[in-house]
Amino acid sequence: MGYQKYLSELYADIGSKYRSPQHPEVRALFVERKKKWRKGPSVVRASKPTRIDKARKYGFKAKGGFVVARVRIKKGVTGRSRPKKGRRPKRAGQLKITPSKSKQRIAEERAQRRYSNMEVLGSYWLWEDGQYRWFEVVLVDPSLPCIKSDKDVNWVTQKQHRSRVHRGLTPAGRKERGLSRKGVGAEKVRPSIRANKRLLK
Repeated sequence: MGYQKYLSELYADIGSKYRSPQHPEVRALFVERKKKWRKGPSVVRASKPTRIDKARKYGFKAKGGFVVARVRIKKGVTGRSRPKKGRRPKRAGQLKITPSKSKQRIAEERAQRRYSNMEVLGSYWLWEDGQYRWFEVVLVDPSLPCIKSDKDVNWVTQKQHRSRVHRGLTPAGRKERGLSRKGVGAEKVRPSIRANKRLLK
């Protein structure tokens, strides 16, 4: 068993949407790192991936042209200002106002705007606390010769893959659009759930 499999096993499923490491030493390490992450900027270029198994899944390689950015996203509502006039709490417009995009997709778009000459390959959850959620985004520079000659990732240099994160073409974007689910007997369940159900009858 390779070291990447050992690393992935440190993240045990706790029954929530995200995976948190249960090993006490690993949790203590992330808690110490989190103290520094909270004081730093919201988008930071990391020297190397924190979770190499997840980064390799999205095509990361330890060579020129690849960048890993750590993005901090605030949890909760979108930060809409509270009205100055009198309102009862029900009509203040503060609760249950969520964006149409997931936090992970917002993190990818912020990393894309920070590194505008690169394209997003994918992202993965890193850590979260009561106020923030951190993601690591894997980006690649399609203009470099070493990327154009790489058979694994040279597809990103084609024109149809420009600004793919803003069009929902990353794995997080496709999952949010419902294109990652597969149905029994059908090629895909979404976006046409009703049509596929009729075909299965």
